[in-house]
Amino acid sequence: MTDEALAVPVPEPHDGGDIELLVLIDRLADLLERSDLNELEVESGGTALVLRKPAAIPAVAPVVGAATATAVADTAGVAGEPSAAGRDPAATARPSIKAPLTGIFYASPAPGTGPYVQVGGEVAIGQVIGLIEAMKLFNEIKSDLAGRVVRVVPESGALVKAKQPLIEVDPL
Repeated sequence: MTDEALAVPVPEPHDGGDIELLVLIDRLADLLERSDLNELEVESGGTALVLRKPAAIPAVAPVVGAATATAVADTAGVAGEPSAAGRDPAATARPSIKAPLTGIFYASPAPGTGPYVQVGGEVAIGQVIGLIEAMKLFNEIKSDLAGRVVRVVPESGALVKAKQPLIEVDPL
């Protein structure tokens, strides 16, 4: 990690417990994955959380029209579960660079500067593709793949989970 990465100004978490909450959510997601349960619902105070395995999510009726397909894909992305609805099978099989930890993803070194990588550009093994802020530390995320960038999955400033795809690439 460079000194430049530490100088990136970012908004403060809304609550000091945000990081602890993210860690708890990751632990609950791991618990759900290892269990025979399809759904886990937790409520504490005024906050409720429902985690579901992809198999527990009801199938979406066939979609007619590109605008509706985009809306379905966007809605699935907001829920935090990647969806294969409306995508061709080849697109879902693309290699991707995954987040090594949970945190806030930043696509550029500082606000107002260009992103580390762009769609259509090339990425090399070891190249920095973004930053993930976790526990008020900025972690440089380096590519473990080489190829042409097909898609940058999260928007800059979005929460990403460990093992979530960040960048999809077509190998060279």
